[in-house]
Amino acid sequence: MTALTLSTSSAATLRADAIVVGVAKGPKGPVVAPGAEAVDKAFDGKLATVLETLGASGGEGEVTKLPALSGLKAPVVLAVGLGDLPAKGDGFDEETLRRAAGSAARTLTGVKKAAFALPVGDAESVAAIGEGAVLGAYTFTTYRSNGGAKKDAKGAPLAEATILGAKPRDKAFKAAVERATTVAAEVNRARDLVNIPSNDLNPKSFATEAQAAAKEFGLKVEVLDEKALLKGGYGGLMGVGQGSANPPRLVRIAYTHPKAAKTLALVGKGITYDSGGISLKPAGHNETMKCDMSGAAAVFAAVVAVAKLGLEVNVTGWLALAENMPSGNATRPGDVLKMYSGKTVEVLNTDAEGRLVLADALTRASQENPDAIVDVATLTGAMVLALGNRTFGVMANDDAFRTALYEIAEEVGEPAWPMPLPADLRKSMDSPVADLANMGERMGGGLVAGLFLQEFVGEGITWAHLDIAGPAFHESAPYGYTPKGGTGSAVRTLVRLAERTADGDLG
Repeated sequence: MTALTLSTSSAATLRADAIVVGVAKGPKGPVVAPGAEAVDKAFDGKLATVLETLGASGGEGEVTKLPALSGLKAPVVLAVGLGDLPAKGDGFDEETLRRAAGSAARTLTGVKKAAFALPVGDAESVAAIGEGAVLGAYTFTTYRSNGGAKKDAKGAPLAEATILGAKPRDKAFKAAVERATTVAAEVNRARDLVNIPSNDLNPKSFATEAQAAAKEFGLKVEVLDEKALLKGGYGGLMGVGQGSANPPRLVRIAYTHPKAAKTLALVGKGITYDSGGISLKPAGHNETMKCDMSGAAAVFAAVVAVAKLGLEVNVTGWLALAENMPSGNATRPGDVLKMYSGKTVEVLNTDAEGRLVLADALTRASQENPDAIVDVATLTGAMVLALGNRTFGVMANDDAFRTALYEIAEEVGEPAWPMPLPADLRKSMDSPVADLANMGERMGGGLVAGLFLQEFVGEGITWAHLDIAGPAFHESAPYGYTPKGGTGSAVRTLVRLAERTADGDLG
């Protein structure tokens, strides 16, 4: 992983393989951003003119590479676009810096050390630059026949990112870098899990990953296998997983702090492969279904991040792991499952399986009476239709909690949008043979799924649901610090939620 360091050295004198500078889009052309004064001086104050000649405008994500002049120790200058120049007196926001650093880091493959001379005003900006650099440098090469970047120096991720303008001994700056390193590492852990193909990551091997992390970071872990699930009456998990040769698991991984006053429960959908079951997905919809465990990956990574940060809050992660496959043993449309809560569910569509495994996990999590529960899932295509590929939906049984989660997500740079839970849609899940069905009205399908989950949350417990179906897996070209493939969506939101809970900011 890319190492983060701080330095007060001048961009002109620091020995590095490349210097990263920011350039904004001004009213009369590109404008060199603060932090790059020494580099601009080496170009006789004409760096913006040179960049414009090369076609740079300062647009967000735009990257321009040019040879350095003799006044600089580094041989290469990399100018990255920051977008529109802020109003006078305003600085660049954290997400702009995060994306710029990510764009630069993605471009600097094969580079050992890069100096980031981007605008640094406070510890938050340092954290954003550091986080963006580590996330942007991410690569997944496990399955490359030549070992990928591990053996090919030209394709190796940026080894070290030095942030200029921040004092290494300043406590706030040091803490910002340490946090950025920890959070980015755990986002990348989630990305790795999402990118592993389903023939290597199944419920059992995922549970093994959680057990290994628990041992490494001093967490408590409990794994319920198929025998324990059957005996315990986990009808949702067993109903979804019974068609696969790889049986389901329910993993409880918990971090506790002796001074904690609050407890959060995080529940993640972990369908390690989703064929749709008997309600088989059509051709063209199966190829990326290894990503259907992104919610569980986010929850797992968030719990580890909280432990590494030592936050004063108790956080329990519940990973509802199953593989949804068609076979002679698979649940059929029309079957009725008895859930862990005791409620019965008529399965009208076996491809609406995520809500079934989450229902059991939500009930189990509720039994421990946490102060709040947040579930995370790649749950519905309807949410993608509603919000697109980059924004996740936030639903909750408490308006203030929904608003807080939305604001937290926006704060950390994860686009989100608050969504309602219309009571009138609940009736569409009525079943003539069971307590409810796993499908309801087609219009507003993402909201129907949220209403289904709400049925399994313990009475009086504050709960929110994050539907990350859109942003969890990115199939287009990389941008900013977002790679192609698994993105680690929701990890940063969950970690910030834990921080704010530890600080008492959520009541």
